[in-house]
Amino acid sequence: MSLSKGYDSYAAKMRSMTLTGTDLETAARFVDMLCPRGSRILDIGCGIGNTVNALRQKGHQAFGIDPTPEVLKVAGELFNDAWFTQLAVDELKAEVMHARGLPVSFGAIVLAGNVPAFLSTKEFRKLSAIAQELLNDTGVMIIGSTARARSGTVDQDDLFADSRLQLVGRFSDWHLSPFDSTAQWSVSIYAKDRKRTGFKAPDGIFVLPV
Repeated sequence: MSLSKGYDSYAAKMRSMTLTGTDLETAARFVDMLCPRGSRILDIGCGIGNTVNALRQKGHQAFGIDPTPEVLKVAGELFNDAWFTQLAVDELKAEVMHARGLPVSFGAIVLAGNVPAFLSTKEFRKLSAIAQELLNDTGVMIIGSTARARSGTVDQDDLFADSRLQLVGRFSDWHLSPFDSTAQWSVSIYAKDRKRTGFKAPDGIFVLPV
């Protein structure tokens, strides 16, 4: 089977799951919780676009990039093809994104569904520089992946160890289940500021007078 046929098969499977109502929006709900309304969000390895679409429906300015035309074709058929750009991780830098009509500052960067495991070593190592360049001061990088697979939690922590980004939370699924050494899956949140202050109301908090 050729690589192209493999992507075609994957895209067809995900398209079928979307059209039959499979819930493929759990990552989007997690990201939405972390971001103020109207945030600019970049989904790296967006696939057929379910996360981007769900975040758009929540009022965010979400954009997806993926190097694979087979999956982006389906994304354009199911959703708005203006939300998606064919772009690889090693092409990601502000001047290239600007030239392709993408923003260059984001409140969140998302890699969901084992995307890190399929990046080359060069691409994976570039994630730290990408995050530091493109995230705003309160922005977060959110990585969902198999915990002990290639580019799992140990590799991720090593990658960001010498960067401005700090691990501010880690869970064993998109539903905030605690992470421990037995967890097979991981959702990791990295940010420049552990406190992430400076958000504007309304944000669901109404402080009573004391």
